[in-house]
Amino acid sequence: MTDRAPATLLIFIAIVIGFGIEIATGAWVNPGALAQLGAIVPTLVIGDGEYWRLLSAMFLHGDGTARGGLLHAGLNLYVLWQLGRLYEILFGTRRFLLIYFVTGIAASLTTLLRFLLSHSDGASVGASGAIFGIMGALIISIRRSPRWKNERWARSIVQQLMFWIVVNIAIGLTVPQIDMAAHAGGFLTGLLLGALLPQREPPIPPSQAVIDVTPTPQ
Repeated sequence: MTDRAPATLLIFIAIVIGFGIEIATGAWVNPGALAQLGAIVPTLVIGDGEYWRLLSAMFLHGDGTARGGLLHAGLNLYVLWQLGRLYEILFGTRRFLLIYFVTGIAASLTTLLRFLLSHSDGASVGASGAIFGIMGALIISIRRSPRWKNERWARSIVQQLMFWIVVNIAIGLTVPQIDMAAHAGGFLTGLLLGALLPQREPPIPPSQAVIDVTPTPQ
């Protein structure tokens, strides 16, 4: 499957490299250092015009503790590896990249808006918003797909995703470190893109094609 999902693999590697830099610099247990690496910090994004943080934060993980950083990065990498490959294989690399980065940046903007509306400061990192964007887009894309919408396994995936979204909402309401604004922003943007983008799917690989060689009457 990996050779059919090259973008997911590259993003996975980039996140691993980002977390490796955090460990090497001590930023994974130092919120101040993590903020300097590229976290979303309202005063730096708005005040200093460091808009690149809306993107760089997607490749960083942590909550100021080693355990929290490992859990945050590990969970996101696991879900990305499962859902990212699935989406890329079903709907193509270009579409996957578009949705991943658009929803990730939308999630960053939602986080920034949350900080501004609450008149609070802090730092936010993580690929969760983009991953929730893939979830939203996958749900709508499968339901719109002429090829996949009637497949039992595809309908089962949609049901599982909806269940886990509800579970994540419940967890997010009880764990203050979870950035629910980013999750919501990414997920809603993913739903929107899944509904609005033209429905295109890559052709079936020749190795998986079934050729009908039954003779027909002349």
